[in-house]
Amino acid sequence: MPRTFLVIIDGLGVGAQEDAHEYGDEQADTLGNVSRITNVELPYFEKLGMGNIREFHSIKPLSEPLASYGKMRMASAGKDSTTGHWEFAGIHFERPFPTYPKGFPDEIISKFCSGIGVKDALCNLPYSGTKVIEDYGEEHMCTGNPIVYTSADSVFQVACHDDITPVKKLYEWCEYAREQVMVHEHGVGRVIARPFHGKPGAFERLSDQRHDFSLKPPVPNLMSELLENGIRTYSIGKIIDLFADTGFTQFRRTKSNTEGISQLLSLMSAKIENSFTFVNLIDTDQIYGHRQDTEGFAKCLQEIDRALPEMVRKLEDGDLMILSGDHGNDPADDSTDHTREFVPVLALKKGAEPGKNLGIRATFSDVPATILEFHGIDNRLKGKSFFKRL
Repeated sequence: MPRTFLVIIDGLGVGAQEDAHEYGDEQADTLGNVSRITNVELPYFEKLGMGNIREFHSIKPLSEPLASYGKMRMASAGKDSTTGHWEFAGIHFERPFPTYPKGFPDEIISKFCSGIGVKDALCNLPYSGTKVIEDYGEEHMCTGNPIVYTSADSVFQVACHDDITPVKKLYEWCEYAREQVMVHEHGVGRVIARPFHGKPGAFERLSDQRHDFSLKPPVPNLMSELLENGIRTYSIGKIIDLFADTGFTQFRRTKSNTEGISQLLSLMSAKIENSFTFVNLIDTDQIYGHRQDTEGFAKCLQEIDRALPEMVRKLEDGDLMILSGDHGNDPADDSTDHTREFVPVLALKKGAEPGKNLGIRATFSDVPATILEFHGIDNRLKGKSFFKRL
């Protein structure tokens, strides 16, 4: 009665893809730059085979790593979390979700504002999430008008102070934007509620109360196939938001990597047979990548590295755990945005022989193909299984 665990370390890229120049990311190298600049030591990632994927400054290769190792190419167009996670579910896109480098069209802002009963929206530009509340927070508090902004990703973000717009109302506004405004050709990957609190000059985002409103994923996908075949599915972290609250037997939202790791270890201890657990550890991306904090990114990876031995210890013979990333987010580049990079894949089947080289995989969807084969389910999705190589 096998169990599978897919753990996504958000924003963990291992070097620019061949088409990265089309996204302005030809120099991107998230883990390479973090390793080079900080000289970070990650002994258990090393033990699993991270240093065998390619040369890193401070992560060494081993002759017999515990896990099979390789790197994967994002086949879909884009470089955002929805695109990356959906590809891990076997969903591909020929065209990226729409983005708005000059802000949203007037008709979008007008429809949103009239629908929620406000006079206007502030900002309406691509902006850093922390900088936008610093620059527009006080005006928002004076006028009550929401702060609407975007990024290089396909997102419609709404920031409001919780004393001015209660968080519940902010969620209602974002749900309206998702269902009535950002649709059809404006169907962005995510509408995101960004509550904050504090006083002018000392505003802070309430990251644990952030809420993502995603498009509903098409079927079949990994979770729909597993559920159809009697496999229980579990979400930890923001996974449930990225899949629009669909596809999971149970979900557990988390406030931090520490909580996400704790929830994963708890679920592993429960020994739920015939199950699949999909985990997102967000801090590398949300707290450190977007804020260009290379040292913080390194320390965050060390936190995960310290937790890995316990994760592996809780695996039972025959269980499969796969570690990867959903895109890059190079904290050492000139941008606060995601980056178009290969991502690592480390696949550990408990009780198997030492890891093997999985090479360069053509798509993230090789992972769901592998998981389906592991559970004895015919693959109707894109991607080629590497299960027999584990």
